Amino acid sequence: MNKIKGPAIFLAQFIGEQAPFNDLSALCRWAASLGYKGIQLPTDPKLIDLAQAATSQDYCDEITAIVKQAGLQITELSTHLQGQLVAVNPAYDLMFDGFAPEHVRNNPTARTAWAIEQLKFAAKASSRLGLNAHATFSGALLWHTFYPWPQRPAGLVEMGFEELAKRWLPILDAFEQAGVDVCFELHPGEDLHDGASFERFLEAVDNHPRANILYDPSHFVLQQLDYLAFIDIYHDRIKAFHVKDAEFNPSGRSGVYGGYQSWQDRPGRFRSLGDGQINFKAIFSKLTQYGYQGWAVLEWECCIKHPEDGAKEGAVFINQHLINPTSKAFDDFAAVASDDNFNKQLLGISDS
Repeated sequence: MNKIKGPAIFLAQFIGEQAPFNDLSALCRWAASLGYKGIQLPTDPKLIDLAQAATSQDYCDEITAIVKQAGLQITELSTHLQGQLVAVNPAYDLMFDGFAPEHVRNNPTARTAWAIEQLKFAAKASSRLGLNAHATFSGALLWHTFYPWPQRPAGLVEMGFEELAKRWLPILDAFEQAGVDVCFELHPGEDLHDGASFERFLEAVDNHPRANILYDPSHFVLQQLDYLAFIDIYHDRIKAFHVKDAEFNPSGRSGVYGGYQSWQDRPGRFRSLGDGQINFKAIFSKLTQYGYQGWAVLEWECCIKHPEDGAKEGAVFINQHLINPTSKAFDDFAAVASDDNFNKQLLGISDS
């Protein structure tokens, strides 16, 4: 068994216009002051030039030095926004265009090509930064059909996953060359949003070894999926971990779909660590049991608590849940020395 690394923090939700949230060095010092040991680094131009990181080792060394000077490590790079744009159904073109730079907006073909190039840059940048995992989204061609009414035409789902695989296979191959795992955050709004959809994708990419999972139990609470059984089933593919709490409080007015309400009014909502319903002791136990070797990364998305309070409390919370694995069995003190002859006697087996 391995000890999970942490605590770490995903910086995406903390980037801002005011110090210390407007500069990588200042953000790192802030995170370190709260007790974090790692950062998951979004590939936001305010923090890192992804194209330059893909081509320049000197530039990557500078980024690493900035982070290390604060006493931190980079856990993973994140391309959640770019990954989303690898596959966008036309129904979402206008809403997702804001994720792309202006020169590819209103041009879905150019936007997709840009997103794929970004992911390939991320593979090379991750390698230059000495990372072995990468966090992203899959994008979605089928999400508008997730509830089967009107009835989905025969072959639609198969065609959707075939096209998704076609777009992702060159990216997965680039990550294979870089020696880095692609960790898809299974998330509503993505074609990869639960175990069954991830299995469909795996089949479509011929069980590509770099197609893996960023485990975030909060999204499973909102879908009413068994987040502990999920670890039992998919632990071999879990290579990244977002520590994010959530709760589900069904009412007589709305349920899983939320009634188009704001986050505070939805039955399913994200909370700061310890304020929701997730059994993190069981999660950390299972991940430790199965030998998870990555980081425990706080992702703050609480709809009630201030982000800085959530971040401060989160470092303590994760530290309290890290397990130092045992090096021996609890009943070793009662072990009885034996050999084959002794065991045969116990079993009533003779040599004749």
